[in-house]
Amino acid sequence: MAEIRLTKVAQGQTKIRNVPIAVTPEGFWCCPSPVVFQKTLKAQNPLNKPKPSSSPPTAPTKTTVQKKQVPVTEKKPTSTPSRPAVVPDDHRTFASDAPSVGTLVNERAPRPKIENLPRKVAIEFGEPGTSDMKVVLMGKQGFYVKLSVHKNVLMENSSFFADKLSEEQSRLSCLEIEDCEDIEIYVETVGLMYCKETKQRLIKQSVSRVLRILKVAELLGFKSCMQSCLEYLEAVPWVGEEEEEKVVSSILRLQVEGIGVTPVLKRVSSEVGNHPKETLVHIVEQVLNSSEERGRREMKSIVLKLLRENSGIPSHAGSADIFNETIHSSCRSCLVSLLSMFRQAAEPGFTDKPMENREPVLKQIALEADNLSWLLEILADRQAADAFAVMWSTQQELATLHTKLPIVSRHHVSCITARLFVGIGRGELLPSKDTRQLLLQTWLQPLINDYSWLQHGCRSFDRKVVEEGIGRTILTLPLEDQQSILLSWLGSFLKAGDNCPNLQRAFEVWWRRTFIRPYVEPRGSLMQ
Repeated sequence: MAEIRLTKVAQGQTKIRNVPIAVTPEGFWCCPSPVVFQKTLKAQNPLNKPKPSSSPPTAPTKTTVQKKQVPVTEKKPTSTPSRPAVVPDDHRTFASDAPSVGTLVNERAPRPKIENLPRKVAIEFGEPGTSDMKVVLMGKQGFYVKLSVHKNVLMENSSFFADKLSEEQSRLSCLEIEDCEDIEIYVETVGLMYCKETKQRLIKQSVSRVLRILKVAELLGFKSCMQSCLEYLEAVPWVGEEEEEKVVSSILRLQVEGIGVTPVLKRVSSEVGNHPKETLVHIVEQVLNSSEERGRREMKSIVLKLLRENSGIPSHAGSADIFNETIHSSCRSCLVSLLSMFRQAAEPGFTDKPMENREPVLKQIALEADNLSWLLEILADRQAADAFAVMWSTQQELATLHTKLPIVSRHHVSCITARLFVGIGRGELLPSKDTRQLLLQTWLQPLINDYSWLQHGCRSFDRKVVEEGIGRTILTLPLEDQQSILLSWLGSFLKAGDNCPNLQRAFEVWWRRTFIRPYVEPRGSLMQ
């Protein structure tokens, strides 16, 4: 809490600004427009500039103050003496120091510019003229606010003021609060003590402003205001992730007992016993089982993006393993369904069936292949795709059936193979040498057969990335296996040209390893 001192408001050169405030049945609804606090010091205040005249300086000062108070006098004629009593004392004291106009001018000559002078705003709460104490708020850059308040109102609503205005200090008539960080909100929070329906006053406020009020209310021990702020935050929408983080962090910092923050935090935390991983698995299963193409495609993109965002957040090892195993289980289920559809599509006479009989099978092939590609992306992001590579490399039957289907139906499977090669080439998965060798032996030729279609019929296919992944995968094998695979590829490339993967870079590396700088001979000489 800011420092409290028992002192008087500085007299003399303090710039004073009287703020007319409308009277309501609840008393003065406190806070002036924020413009009052944010207004620059460049605007000249005529109250502190008496015009040169032959008359005594005190008389013009009184006349000017009376004109400034006209709005309040018109609204509450009986309260005319109460408002000027807050400020004119300063003016009269200021003016009384000058014996004449000439002397006054001479004294003002060396004074600093008006922009460098402190400012003071005088505000009165409750019925005019009935206040029994002053609270002076001292902000930054010499900004002062003098509040005319009532002890009983402050003590009833604020535990902070109740402690300061205890019986031992019941005769105190002025409290000075130094270094107020948010002087505007201090004023508004004190004004809320005069309102019967605090929550109604907050309805049109922004979330950020209510958070500021909540912070000051906590410092002042204004519990009813804090409760109203929490009720507001529980009901109002939070717009954007940044605003949500501000609300949650502010609520978690509250240290006051008896204030219920749980309703607000329920928006971002659940007391239900279901583990988040179980909910995530349920979402994945729903996406996999969807038959609506657009909805499935969009949700796959959203879930994959959100999972990638969560990949950097530490999680319990056991729960991560359970989720990965669930994804692997879904992969096996999709693969079983895909193999069954391939068997049906490879049966003799399938192409002679009516389109209405063939279409469900072909759609299911595309669906299951797309599901497997999506699950592979999830596993690759979680560094858990090695088991998928093992599973895929052992699908000799599927690879054999692959050649029996039209390329328009089977090319989705080659996309899975291409993604595995890219992942190995990038180091996203690290299958064993036997798995890599078996993967190339089983699926490289089917990929070459579909390569022309993939280039022209698949928009997401990136030829350079795939060719780099295939080449790097080949170069991870022993040199003799590299030679066997690359020589086989050379025959296909010389026949198909652009319709075959271009593995020239891998071929050059293998060539240098074999003919230009063989490592076996130097190694053998070292061993001798």
